[in-house]
Amino acid sequence: MATERKSSKNGKKIQLDKLPSLNHRSSEYYEELLTEQQKKLTEIQHLFLFRGERAVIVFEGMDAAGKGGTIRRIAWALDPRSLSVWPIAAPNEIEKRQHYLQRFWARMPEKGHFSVFDRSWYGRVLVERVEAFAQAAEWKRAYGEINEFERQLTDSGIRIVKLFLHVSKDEQLRRFQARLDDPLKRWKLSYEDFRNREKWKDYITAAEDMFDRTNTANAPWHVIQSDNKPAARCAAFDIILKRLSQGLNLKESVIDPQVIELARDILSVGATRSSMGKQVKTKEG
Repeated sequence: MATERKSSKNGKKIQLDKLPSLNHRSSEYYEELLTEQQKKLTEIQHLFLFRGERAVIVFEGMDAAGKGGTIRRIAWALDPRSLSVWPIAAPNEIEKRQHYLQRFWARMPEKGHFSVFDRSWYGRVLVERVEAFAQAAEWKRAYGEINEFERQLTDSGIRIVKLFLHVSKDEQLRRFQARLDDPLKRWKLSYEDFRNREKWKDYITAAEDMFDRTNTANAPWHVIQSDNKPAARCAAFDIILKRLSQGLNLKESVIDPQVIELARDILSVGATRSSMGKQVKTKEG
């Protein structure tokens, strides 16, 4: 449903203008699929809480590609007490005086928690590169810094999922028009949204260079053609579920045997510890 690194004649591993389109099915199909995916994500979160696992989900992509809508569906599925969503904008005055990665270190998840980034540290090699907010030496150096940053995260046990949602230029314009026509969504539009279209090719080049330089075994990129918004949303969930459930047994009992013993005594449940454990595991499975 999505594209990872692939070779091409011009040396680019991923070419955004040549991404395959996703299947077109009924809206009912995607709603049912999404409901099942959200349920599984909830199960993964419960297991993360009891095992102390941590996850970082990064969303990058073109304006109006569907990042915000996908993040909302993630948030609907998760307990907000162990979820942080970080919308990343320009750094404030304090952050400008620090290393650009400092503000992201401060937003890493605690044990059992998820951190979702609506844009991320990749701004250094995307918008800061294209808009010349960073000097060439700075954004070129950033590829290695980012790879090392992510390696340290994964070495410490944090699972990383990196998603890039791409939308065609024509579809982006249609979505801008839809936002303009909807009084409740006009706030999403900005002057920069339209101005950035003039630098479309520059952003494409920057994104493809980013894939080439920061697609690693421990933190690979997953690129989704998002002109079909419902299909793209489900494709994103599919990637997230596969990455976060890797190596986990979702039917694993997470109840401490001492809790089972105490419950048996206090509740006067006439079952042995082993039989209660089976009942608990069956219920969770």
